[in-house]
Amino acid sequence: MDTKTTVISEAALQQQLQICDHIHAWWLTQNITPTAYVETYGCQQNEADSEKLRGYLIQCGYGIVKEAEGADVVIMNTCAIREHAEQRVFGNLGALTHTKRRHSRQKIFLCGCMAGETKVSDRIKKSYPHVDGVFSTHHLWQFPEILWKILSGSKRQFYIADEPGSIAEGIPQQRDSSLKSWVSIMYGCNNFCTYCIVPYVRGRERSRKKEDILAECRCLIENGSKEITLLGQNVNSYGKDLALGYDFSDLLAEIAQIPGDFLIRFMTSHPRDAGRKLFDTMASFPKIAKQLHLPFQSGSSRVLKAMNRHYDREKYLELVRYAKSVMPDLVLTSDVIVGFPGETEEEFEETVSLIQEVHYDSLFTFIFSPRTGTPAASMDDPTSKEEKNRRFDRLCNLQNAISEEIHRNYVGKCLRCLIDGTDDGLLTARTEGGRLVRLPGDKSLVGTFQNITITGSTTWSLTGQL
Repeated sequence: MDTKTTVISEAALQQQLQICDHIHAWWLTQNITPTAYVETYGCQQNEADSEKLRGYLIQCGYGIVKEAEGADVVIMNTCAIREHAEQRVFGNLGALTHTKRRHSRQKIFLCGCMAGETKVSDRIKKSYPHVDGVFSTHHLWQFPEILWKILSGSKRQFYIADEPGSIAEGIPQQRDSSLKSWVSIMYGCNNFCTYCIVPYVRGRERSRKKEDILAECRCLIENGSKEITLLGQNVNSYGKDLALGYDFSDLLAEIAQIPGDFLIRFMTSHPRDAGRKLFDTMASFPKIAKQLHLPFQSGSSRVLKAMNRHYDREKYLELVRYAKSVMPDLVLTSDVIVGFPGETEEEFEETVSLIQEVHYDSLFTFIFSPRTGTPAASMDDPTSKEEKNRRFDRLCNLQNAISEEIHRNYVGKCLRCLIDGTDDGLLTARTEGGRLVRLPGDKSLVGTFQNITITGSTTWSLTGQL
């Protein structure tokens, strides 16, 4: 793997934008208004990448549509974290043979994390001849030239070389929401957890310049964004590669001092790099949401070492205790993997006890999924699928009971929430901690912060009234 970071020059990006204009002009000569569909799998970083792809497509003259049927361009932006996600992509990719048969000029592309795996590109070349192009996350900035090569009659395009991780500023972005915005502050990961494919498909950590991040945030706030979520595979590592003595906590503090009425969220935090400075910064600024997603993955120190997580059970609990001491109303969520290779029943019980001690607001729980090319994929794994399913169900039932209890304790409280949409005739809102609230009210309130009295609860959400 090439570990050097490449900053895409302004001239190189301008060349891509000129290609966009050329494609737009070409469609005008055809007297056609083309359409495009982008389907996104996986994490918020993929969502942010899809916003850039839509931005490029709009500049190329495409209208964005909500289904693949009849679209002139279909892009599948993929996730490689779990086997189930990959199989779902291949199934949906196969189904596109029918849409392309019914719409002969349709061009199909696969990108995202799966596109960075050699086994995937080989499978596309061999078994999916209707796919016109594949490009990895490192090559997203070159999408206009890839598209134009296909439109102008070139053979299938595979931009999948092991390129250095890049940073490209100035790609046009069509955001999904004017209220809530994703802002990528860094890309890639250096942690190499033994179960994770991300460092292999997204490259090493590389941080954007703080000036570019701050300028983007200011622009979003000036244009009405009420919630900004800072993104990175490990946001706590921000700035390490820049060697400027400026870290993620410093960045948070600067954004929190931008004028305006908004909230800042961030994900994902790695316990290895989280610490008191981060939690003190969160506690000090009202605009930083008192919400923390801090994946623990396992409650067993032995398993954590096998996962290459660089912390143990006690270090994790120490972080949680301090965070809650300075932010008593902190909403804490996490990720946990059930059935990591070699996990014993006693080690699973350590995970159970950690969940009982921490009392998470919610958990994302996964059964271990081996990823080809990662160390964990070749580890001895004697635990049966049935046993892993039993453990998984037990954890889900435990967490559901905890979530239900926590939500019951919201009833009667008055909380400041962002009204962010409507659902079945009701308004939807989010608490500062990210909890979903449904309530009656006029849709003119969407986009405003309101005080809401919580009147009811379920395991998954709250109800309230203005």
